Amino acid sequence: MPQIVFLPHPELCPDGAAIEAPEGQTVLDAALKNGISIPHACEKSCACTTCHLVIREGFDSLDESDDLEDDMLDKAWGLEPESRLGCQAIIRDEDLVVEIPKYNLNIVNEEH
Repeated sequence: MPQIVFLPHPELCPDGAAIEAPEGQTVLDAALKNGISIPHACEKSCACTTCHLVIREGFDSLDESDDLEDDMLDKAWGLEPESRLGCQAIIRDEDLVVEIPKYNLNIVNEEH
């Protein structure tokens, strides 16, 4: 099973984390199942940017983003070439290193 390393985030994952996740699962679902509460205001429907992540290692192992995800990413705060929406980034056979941006455009963070 591929490993995902989440770099430290001051609120969501202060110590960082290393988890295993099955191929075919999204990075967001893997995080949520392992207690990393990445915001996802649109309930994983690719209609917002609150689950914006930066894939620091393993980016090329992910399927390419589609036009809808690219359009949403254009609205993300702190967009980088390795940015993806966690709800759309499907884990394949390589390990990933993921950074959760410190800020997003969501004004209110609701626990799900």
